[in-house]
Amino acid sequence: MNESRYWIAERRGTLIAIAVFLAMFVIYIANHPVGLTANVAQTAANKGVLLAFVVVAQALVVITGGIDLSVGMVLVLTNCIASWIVVGTPMQTGLGVLGVLGSGILCGALNGAIVIYGRLQPIITTIATGAIFFGLALILRPYPGGSVNEDLADAMTGQIFGVVPTSLILLAGALLVLWVPFRGSPLGRGAFAAGSSEVAAYMSGVPIHRCKFAAYVLAGLFGSLGGLFLTFYTYTGEAAYASGDGYTLWSIAAVVLGGVSLYGGRGSAVGAVFGAFTARTIGDMLFVFDVDALWQPLLQGVFLVLAISIGAIALLRVRNRLDWFE
Repeated sequence: MNESRYWIAERRGTLIAIAVFLAMFVIYIANHPVGLTANVAQTAANKGVLLAFVVVAQALVVITGGIDLSVGMVLVLTNCIASWIVVGTPMQTGLGVLGVLGSGILCGALNGAIVIYGRLQPIITTIATGAIFFGLALILRPYPGGSVNEDLADAMTGQIFGVVPTSLILLAGALLVLWVPFRGSPLGRGAFAAGSSEVAAYMSGVPIHRCKFAAYVLAGLFGSLGGLFLTFYTYTGEAAYASGDGYTLWSIAAVVLGGVSLYGGRGSAVGAVFGAFTARTIGDMLFVFDVDALWQPLLQGVFLVLAISIGAIALLRVRNRLDWFE
């Protein structure tokens, strides 16, 4: 296999995710009553970025061979925390932002510690920790409320030069600062190796515990970025179980759409992001095609099943995990 074919094969999932999103977005814009305007792009970007942070968090865990059913509750918890502490003077707001991100890191660290050192299955662990995170969120916000620094919120959800959505810059910055260094680091390569074959990685001397723990911690950080952005977007905090559960389910579908293997060991945060934007565009298309609101949850559920089934079919075709790397 020559270099160009190898490059394409290695990024096939990401390239497909980009192509699918672009095709669907063109259809959406072509049927939108006002077409592509700065405001339409801003709204679509804000909704897509919100889901994208959660999807990247899910992708990081899936790459290690696990799955995180608490990711939506990390979003809800950090949203509630942000509605308490991301207020006041610029100094207080900055410290509040750090506090929110730190709480997400702690959530990820708890998940990683239990899975790795407690030797429990990720799916069981994250169901339990998700309940804990939601319980804490409910204590903080038994009723919707709170506030956020409005100047910062408007800046993060607005536009640069009246054209480019700021949220896209925020997402790109997070990927450049967090994902790119992690992917190229020994910890990142070890996380991929552990997801591909944990036994082989261990026999090769890869510090799989540290690598997987780093992935879980980074997943918690991305989840908290999602919670922080949700606070910027809504100006409030709410312990909504249905919201957290919905984001968790869509994060799984979106990572599949983004070319991340549910088998582990293969995928990209960039592909996951475009999977998230594709998932969001589905809901927008139902709106512009004026589908009855009573039918929309059913159609979105069918799409969710189809998306996960696509990933399952790909897994059934794999006879050996090394086939992923041919």
